[in-house]
Amino acid sequence: MTEITQLFQYNTLGALMAGLYEGTMTIGELLKHGNLGVGTLDSIDGELIVLDGKAYQAKGDKTIVELGDDVTVPYAAVVPHQAEVIFKQRFTATDKELEERIESYFDGQNLFRSIKIKGEFSKMHVRMIPRAKEGTKFVEVSQHQPEYFEENVKGTIVGIWTPEMFHGVSVAGYHLHFISDDFAFGGHVLDFVIENGTVEIGAIDQLNQSFPVQDRKFLFANLDIESLKKDIDVAEG
Repeated sequence: MTEITQLFQYNTLGALMAGLYEGTMTIGELLKHGNLGVGTLDSIDGELIVLDGKAYQAKGDKTIVELGDDVTVPYAAVVPHQAEVIFKQRFTATDKELEERIESYFDGQNLFRSIKIKGEFSKMHVRMIPRAKEGTKFVEVSQHQPEYFEENVKGTIVGIWTPEMFHGVSVAGYHLHFISDDFAFGGHVLDFVIENGTVEIGAIDQLNQSFPVQDRKFLFANLDIESLKKDIDVAEG
């Protein structure tokens, strides 16, 4: 029997965009569902990077810390990554050029994929969402996020590719986070140039979405869905 690979997502990106930032799931619980993924922390304090079964926080002051099991998240997506396609990137490429190559291996456009890219990057451009008070719209916070560039850095990009039909549940297209091999630099990927590396694409068969059912703010939030979709485009683009 073929093993099913399941993407586990806690909460929706739409809820995060609306300002529901309280961490309501622990890292310990999250890591039971996958060894690779992305997300954010309580009060959207930086970027969550899940690599090889460990969780890291890229903070706005350009530092990286490994997270304990009791740290909480308001939103995250993880998967037990298993590469279905592996290829070597042996020449210089921008993020857009590499993404086109990745998508050439897709069998259709309506399934999620897990992405892992380990390599050498002549340019890596990231941001870290700054800590914010609950209720402040994510798109407003994102306009003041610190951005950093690093040159000639070795590391790993992890993330999820989401089909257009699930935009709002997550961000359609690529949601990628980076962490350097020395665990000194990382964040939400804005753009990059890769010199060489290994790219893994994992097939995802199912989406398991869990919600903060004990959080009354989430249960009774009145969300403007169309406005939230526009905010996602601005904040994640």
